[in-house]
Amino acid sequence: MAKKSAIEKNSRRRRLTKKFSGRRARLKAIARDRTQPVEDRFAATLKLAELPRNSSATRVRNRCEVTGRPRGFYRKHKLSRIALRELGSKGLIPGLLKSSW
Repeated sequence: MAKKSAIEKNSRRRRLTKKFSGRRARLKAIARDRTQPVEDRFAATLKLAELPRNSSATRVRNRCEVTGRPRGFYRKHKLSRIALRELGSKGLIPGLLKSSW
């Protein structure tokens, strides 16, 4: 099980990302638009830098929903490899069969 603080920090980052996603997208569009004047693009870049760092989507870490493990993560199931194997063995994941021979 991952530390509670790491899981909470990641959920805080998810909330900030969701909150600032629209504003970030608008500022990025202005900053990348070559037809805009240089002053406007620079101002958009400065405003983008003033936003919280944790509101960036790249700072969010994919974690297992069950254990909070950050590595060995399967996006399709939102589980780590270990939790996926355990739940699959118990038959709790529809359509997943653990092979044995």
